[in-house]
Amino acid sequence: MSAALLCARQELRLAVRSRWTQTFAVVFAALALAVAASGYVLSGGHGVQDFARTAASLAELVLLLVPLTALVIGVLALCPDRGAGELLFSQPVPRSTILLGQILGVFGSLAAAQALGFGAAGLVIFNQSGEEGLSGFLILVLSALVLTAVFVGIAALVSVGGRRARALALSLVVWFVAVVLFDVLALGLASLLPSGPASRVLIVGVLLNPVDAVRTGALLAIEGTAAFGPASLAFLRFTHGPAGAALLLGLSLLAWVGGPLALAALRLRRADL
Repeated sequence: MSAALLCARQELRLAVRSRWTQTFAVVFAALALAVAASGYVLSGGHGVQDFARTAASLAELVLLLVPLTALVIGVLALCPDRGAGELLFSQPVPRSTILLGQILGVFGSLAAAQALGFGAAGLVIFNQSGEEGLSGFLILVLSALVLTAVFVGIAALVSVGGRRARALALSLVVWFVAVVLFDVLALGLASLLPSGPASRVLIVGVLLNPVDAVRTGALLAIEGTAAFGPASLAFLRFTHGPAGAALLLGLSLLAWVGGPLALAALRLRRADL
């Protein structure tokens, strides 16, 4: 663990100095503040909306932006130049330990960038609207961290033993499939099937896609079933309530966090660096 923590500290320093990470921190903070400050504009009001409304408004932004930045910044950090990679993995330390340290460092830098954005928005909201709905806002923060862990692991998997340009292209394909294409295909297939098989397709889709799993869990915790779509409602009926839904969603996300990391470690062990 000492070797992994040493690698994590070094990777964290490099990631914090990266312009990509700094840009993400600034953009995320600006967007979070903008959402908090403009929540009443469409309804003709003005002022800063409370934590609950801000969390509901920020949810889709988090689901779009966090996976993309985790993949791109993860690939840039975890796919080193050939000479640097050869030197790093020639050290008398297991490759999986080095990889774990790198992943922890990248995750820490992205978590710090998100903390800056959420923290800035949270301070403004608390100052203007009080603490009403704070629990929902904290759940959204936790959801963003879970998504970050999932997609940093996927970034590690696509980066091991490959070239940076190829890994970046593959990561963008993964983002497009997970965030955009998967839901379109699931809903399109469900619309062609009878109600029973269609519900099963939507339920499986929620469990197989980490973005859908986080969306379902976050909206259930923040707004109940008021903001659910057809896939989430079918999933909630299948699990007979929020408790069963939370258990299955937790197991799905745990598998998405651990699975790519294990596969990346196995692939790294076999890679010719």
